[in-house]
Amino acid sequence: MKYKVLNTKAAEVGQMELNDGVFGCEYNEALIHQAVVAYQANQRQGTKSTLTRTEVRGGGIKPWRQKGTGRARQGSIRAPQWIKGGVVFAPKPRDFSKKINKKMKAQAFRSAISYKVANNELIIVDEIKLDAPKTKLMAEVLANLKCDKRTLVIVSGDSTDVVRASNNIEKLTVTDAALANVYQLVSSVAVIATKDAIKQIEEAYSL
Repeated sequence: MKYKVLNTKAAEVGQMELNDGVFGCEYNEALIHQAVVAYQANQRQGTKSTLTRTEVRGGGIKPWRQKGTGRARQGSIRAPQWIKGGVVFAPKPRDFSKKINKKMKAQAFRSAISYKVANNELIIVDEIKLDAPKTKLMAEVLANLKCDKRTLVIVSGDSTDVVRASNNIEKLTVTDAALANVYQLVSSVAVIATKDAIKQIEEAYSL
């Protein structure tokens, strides 16, 4: 399949042949969902921890006798209903990670990026070169390409200026082609990729 290539001023400067095995795959919603759930689960630290009533220091003695005081019966000042008492069903450190096979993960990526191609949500540019790492210059590029919603920019090689110029732009994510993932594709309305990034993706995901 041939796909048009633009420059940063939105002028067409040529065409690029895309690999159908990467950019022309069938949309597999279930597989994409599985990849996204696994990615989000693997981002969780799982380090939260609080104390149960058995772990809180003190409270070993019964605060007052069982009967005859007119007050409710109590067994410990570290029971959950007391201030400074333990927590009911206290959260403890745990591993939230989920495993997904490499082939499934790769197919989910191919399916997600093919969906972007099929819906004209992928914009290929010859290169993104800024005179200086300034937010204003990157904002001009996005305005030229009419990307005013959640946008993912996929670059390849040294892209320090692009990253620095994008830090202060809301709803804009810049990633290297080697690190791009399914979650980033799905959560973005538009995807901007350089020609070098597309070639790198083809090399990584070709069948």
